[in-house]
Amino acid sequence: MFALSSGMPPAAIAVVRISGVNAAQALQALAGRLPTPRHASLARLKGCDGGALDHALILWFPGPATATGEDLAELHLHGGRAVVAAVEAALAAMPGLRRAAPGEFTRRAFENGRIDLAEAEGLADLLAAETESQRVQALDHASGHVSRAVAGWQDRLLGLMAEAEAELNFSDEDDVDVGEGVAQRVLEGMATLAGELGAWLARPAAEVISEGLSVVIAGPPNAGKSTLINALAKRELAIVSPVAGTTRDVIETSLALDGIAMRFSDTAGLRGESADTIEAIGIDRARAAIEAADILLWLGPPTEAPDHPRTILIAAQADRWRGDAAAEAAAARCDLILSAATGEGLDKLHHLIVEMARTLLPREGEAALRQRHRAALGDAKQWLDVDPGSREAGDLILLAERLRLAATALDRITGRAGVEDMLDALFGRFCIGK
Repeated sequence: MFALSSGMPPAAIAVVRISGVNAAQALQALAGRLPTPRHASLARLKGCDGGALDHALILWFPGPATATGEDLAELHLHGGRAVVAAVEAALAAMPGLRRAAPGEFTRRAFENGRIDLAEAEGLADLLAAETESQRVQALDHASGHVSRAVAGWQDRLLGLMAEAEAELNFSDEDDVDVGEGVAQRVLEGMATLAGELGAWLARPAAEVISEGLSVVIAGPPNAGKSTLINALAKRELAIVSPVAGTTRDVIETSLALDGIAMRFSDTAGLRGESADTIEAIGIDRARAAIEAADILLWLGPPTEAPDHPRTILIAAQADRWRGDAAAEAAAARCDLILSAATGEGLDKLHHLIVEMARTLLPREGEAALRQRHRAALGDAKQWLDVDPGSREAGDLILLAERLRLAATALDRITGRAGVEDMLDALFGRFCIGK
């Protein structure tokens, strides 16, 4: 298979990749030779009719130590549309060669053991990353941060499984010495692992980074919510009007503050009695948005703020109430004074939002888990959690089954490991059948 692996032309350089058993044949047909493996070489590429296609750099990577685990060739072409089209047409005309399907290079890398599922997901996230936090998180996944942690847990699980199986099936062998209290050691090992998985599950979810934190702007009618979201977005996103109830639905925009992806939402003004049925629906949606928010920006009286764990109290429209003693007394109970119209307090609001957002993101060096990872890790932890006082805690057969199920759950994260790995651990750590 072949595909353009760089950006769409025109560009300075276009990289075309060829992978599979016919990669060498295709490269020889175009360049007339195979260069020294893993060394760039200048070549004149020719089509099947002998006509010149391009002067290009060619590279040859014999498998299996390649990105896909197969023989791999790269053509570094001049990036004009006509050049790329001509080379692709020449490749498509070769027997046994076809255009790659979307994601097929990564799929082959997974199938040939070059990457696992978690790394493949990280690569997809890296390609889609738009903010600094998304890039860092995706790079951690693509580089195998989560995979290495899972591999360590799997290795320890396999050791516990091997110890349990040795006691259950081979305790009468002279060369097997597992010692006393096998069930207790296995139980302790399971508890330690369960604690580690629980600590990972307590970390922020990866979706917080990839989809963006939800920041909801709420308050009573005419509190300046729409003016604020327009100021943050730096465009006329919401209609600003002195008429109460102008905003009747949740208006959302995506922004990045200091490299952190966020979804800002302007909501309908909250009041006890709505003017009509449509506004009432908007108020219900506003309350639902507040409940789901990661961060709440409240532009109303501090005493009326919803009960939310991460709320920034804002004394908005400062340009209107300056000099009003009652308004200034209420503003003193807020986190900041703001005038979106004049720009007063916007920098401080930016700082407060980012400061609060960082508490919801993984700390430096920590990898967050996707929902799929969290579900698998939660299942594994459930199988490893055993009440030490239960009858099950002393039954090695049941503990061995729990270990097997926990290992199967972890395997869903990376797509690796299984029964054969347990057997390798079993026969590798004990001299059974010597």
